[in-house]
Amino acid sequence: MQLKDDSEPKWEAELDYETFFRRQLDGLKDEGRYRVFANLERHRGDFPRATRRSDGAAKPVTVWCSNDYLGMGQHPTVLNAMHEALDRCGAGAGGTRNISGTNVYHVALEEELADLHAKEDALLFTSGYVSNWAALGTLAAKLPNAVILSDELNHASMIEGMRHSRAEKRIWRHNDVAHLDQLLSELEPGRPKIVAFESVYSMDGDIAPIADICDVAEKHGALTYLDEVHAVGLYGPRGGGVAEREGLMDRLTVIEGTLGKAFGVMGGYIAASKALCDFVRSFASGFIFTTALPPAVAAGACASIRHLKVSEMERARHQERVAKVRAKLDAIGIPHLPNPSHIVPVMVKDAVKCKQLSDILLDSCGIYIQPINYPTVPKGTERLRITPSPLHSDEDIDHLVGSLEMLWRQCALARAVA
Repeated sequence: MQLKDDSEPKWEAELDYETFFRRQLDGLKDEGRYRVFANLERHRGDFPRATRRSDGAAKPVTVWCSNDYLGMGQHPTVLNAMHEALDRCGAGAGGTRNISGTNVYHVALEEELADLHAKEDALLFTSGYVSNWAALGTLAAKLPNAVILSDELNHASMIEGMRHSRAEKRIWRHNDVAHLDQLLSELEPGRPKIVAFESVYSMDGDIAPIADICDVAEKHGALTYLDEVHAVGLYGPRGGGVAEREGLMDRLTVIEGTLGKAFGVMGGYIAASKALCDFVRSFASGFIFTTALPPAVAAGACASIRHLKVSEMERARHQERVAKVRAKLDAIGIPHLPNPSHIVPVMVKDAVKCKQLSDILLDSCGIYIQPINYPTVPKGTERLRITPSPLHSDEDIDHLVGSLEMLWRQCALARAVA
């Protein structure tokens, strides 16, 4: 069997699956979009340091692209809680939440999450991806003749939930509230509507106009579904996210979040009314048929949330570190997207060069920043997505910026225009 050299694969004679797989992978490599995993060994209590293992060698690296935004995955309070729960309950949950898998730590965590977002209830999932897919998909599928109004830059997990629901979907231009209003105005007044959007968009780092979106949704009788995965723990006086910071949590129907980023563990959740959470719990296959989170994970997440509810130190230091990185990049003309969040996208705008820069930083400078290419971002907007943490030192920042300066000079890359 051979494949014809056309843009679309065509089969001749007997199928040769392996040839097809290899050719598709070779195409990714030629475009600079093939993903290579860095084999990292994190060190307890020493974030953002890690050891990179490659070809039998072990080299120290500083991680600059972690979603463990505050380093809570290494915090003693979190680790102690996990050890205690592991010693008390053992490793796994033992089943789905419905069949023997609900543990006291799951119940306590859901109570903490409901309190964090000032909602009646919360519901745990195994990841933020699953919580979006299951919750948004279930709501849209079960509400009769529902239509989803989706921001065009919503995360893949939200899009997958919408597809799974088979509900009608209308896409509004990113953060364009007037366009959202127009699309809602075209729908029958009594029809169920869900406005789905994010607070912090993780690739560009911009923030949604939540109050304006709520105004328009309320005007048209629509539910609001807000993804706060890149904001919980980081914004608001107790880490409740951008909606808490802006005093808007009571106006949102559903707040969805993750335990795997700023809280430093893993898992996802929704916070909403008791009836809505119970509805999703009772109908969402992604919840019903999934083994529950290990009790130790739930205990660690609970400890992280409790700590960040009362400690402002991590958030203040985080914002100061972000500002320092931005200022130093500006001083030498390294182009990065301006935004009001903690995400610093350094723009390369070429997939092959972006991968090359990432490789040089890792191999020669001991700096790990994963290249971000299509389909995560549109072609021509490839970037190095930098996420400073409270634990990056002044020396770390100077080394990062100095290394980028060297590479920009050696590779003759475009500088930002002041």
